[in-house]
Amino acid sequence: MSGKTGAGTTEVDVVVIGAGAAGLMCAATAAYQGHRVLVLDHANKAGKKILMSGGGRCNFTNLNTTPEHFVSANPHFCKSALKRYSPWHFVELVERHGIEHVEKAPGQLFCADSSKDILGILLTECEWAGAEIRLKTDIRRVRQTASGFALSTSGGSVQCTKLVVACGGLSIPTMGATGFGYQLAEQFGLDVLPTRAGLVPFTLQPDDKAWLAALSGISTDVVAQTAGASFAEPMLITHRGLSGPAMLQVSSFWTPGQPVTVDWLPQVADPFAQLVEERREHPNRGLERWLRQYFSQRLAAALADQFGWQGNLQQFNNERLASVAATLKGWAFKPSGTEGYRTAEVTLGGVDTDAISSKTFEVKTVPGLHFIGEVLDVTGQLGGFNFQWAWANGWCTGLAL
Repeated sequence: MSGKTGAGTTEVDVVVIGAGAAGLMCAATAAYQGHRVLVLDHANKAGKKILMSGGGRCNFTNLNTTPEHFVSANPHFCKSALKRYSPWHFVELVERHGIEHVEKAPGQLFCADSSKDILGILLTECEWAGAEIRLKTDIRRVRQTASGFALSTSGGSVQCTKLVVACGGLSIPTMGATGFGYQLAEQFGLDVLPTRAGLVPFTLQPDDKAWLAALSGISTDVVAQTAGASFAEPMLITHRGLSGPAMLQVSSFWTPGQPVTVDWLPQVADPFAQLVEERREHPNRGLERWLRQYFSQRLAAALADQFGWQGNLQQFNNERLASVAATLKGWAFKPSGTEGYRTAEVTLGGVDTDAISSKTFEVKTVPGLHFIGEVLDVTGQLGGFNFQWAWANGWCTGLAL
């Protein structure tokens, strides 16, 4: 599929930098259009983040995907691609390959067996379409030429007419994540918006960590809020801080110094009224016993101890009960930070989409240069949205080439 010229230079129509979800989707789609496509990646294995995602089962799409599920400085940018390549398009591809899937939560589709099945689909599609994948290949230099782009790599020189940058963000550096895509963007004069870890656990201030760390491993349903964003999901207490879907979701909206508010009792609309009734019927019962209706014994005891809710209910006047209710419905804490890129599922920020076509993902000022995937300033919420974005913009770009 690729041609060789003098001095060992490989000549192709399209080079895709990055063998992740968006890159492989783009490569297969472009190759099916008849293009000679070469995928380059410095990693020793394609699709590493696909393999580890969803606890090894890959939450490969969300049937309820809308533009509102994405964070970007330009919220309209993702609309075109998401409209043209829907979750049902990818489900059809999955089913065509005979891969069984399950709906774990409303709209969230996972592999019934293993994430390997999704990577297998992409690699098979690339093989069928004739796209070549070269791993363990470092890209040392990229320059624009009269006919396209010239790449100097650890495996020799490569020339192409079109170049697609799909090398991801900074999250999970142990998987090989680097800032190479951002460096390329800046080389070609594009703005890169500040990046930070998203969908990431919070670390705690010493006072909060002191009582919560002892509860490591406990999960409870909450509503977590920050900066106007609210999520009703489980929260997991860890020895380092707070995690679980609720915390991962709000982390993408949190900025340092902001508080995060937790409703510990989303299933109870008016805990004050319940507490008053409980006091009337059982005045000699401890408040902790009432808490055990909703929390594990350990968590109920820790809440009572931390907030000074000891004693029988008859010792609590209405003002104290109102304070208990207010704390349960709106406990606010200020994270000391997050666990950072080491455990983050995504990178917020990235290449400014104002410079990119929302239909072809081509750089408006550099014909033939395209940016797709996590390197762009488009970040999905938890629940399969980031994969759907990868499939959609990978497919749209592959078609546009």
